[in-house]
Amino acid sequence: EVISLLAQVLQSAPRYRDTDPEEVFNAEQNAFVLRDAELYYRTMIGGGSASWNIRDTHMADTLERLMAFHGEGAKGIVWEHNTHVGDARATDMARQGMVNIGQLARERHAADDVVLIGFGTHQGSVIAAEAWEAPMEVMVIPPAREGSWEDLIHRAGGGDRLFLLNEGAAPVEFLEMRGHRAVGVVYDPKFEAFTNYVPTMLPQRYDAFLFIDETEALHPLHLAPRPAHEVPETFPVGV
Repeated sequence: EVISLLAQVLQSAPRYRDTDPEEVFNAEQNAFVLRDAELYYRTMIGGGSASWNIRDTHMADTLERLMAFHGEGAKGIVWEHNTHVGDARATDMARQGMVNIGQLARERHAADDVVLIGFGTHQGSVIAAEAWEAPMEVMVIPPAREGSWEDLIHRAGGGDRLFLLNEGAAPVEFLEMRGHRAVGVVYDPKFEAFTNYVPTMLPQRYDAFLFIDETEALHPLHLAPRPAHEVPETFPVGV
């Protein structure tokens, strides 16, 4: 039924494209979201990496459609978590058969057309939650785990730094696999020593890396409570 709806939208689109191209694009994109969300939830029941790949492929396809819509010479900035932006092939995600938008963008475009930028911090605070749909709160980010990229950069002099990474010209200290901290919307400092780090070859994962030695949690605007009957959003697109 979902595929049939998408087909109907795509078949009807040419009749309206000249009158209101943006509305046609919105209708098409919403149909693709519906199709991919249905597949995502169906696959998620089985677990594994397949559902992750569906979500990131959807993000990459959305980016492709946006760039095509805006025409030759269009440029875009995609703001996502390191786990989505950094090339999955330079992490242990590759061994699990996982891809992400950073990898797909590099595979689909010339190297000069894609710039992947990662972020990291040694310590500080962050707005996050203990679980999905849990209230947001300010959490303390403890000092980086010994031997991680964040720890190495901090001990090398600390301070805020921007590294322009070129694998061929990178210092030998950068050409090794080290833990790279992942702080997401769901975060628990208690697991800092175990699950919050992704083994990473930094110059292969990013083109540039912005390091903030001590970060500070955002000060978000007041959010109205969600009505109890409202269905939560659990298929984020590009978040």
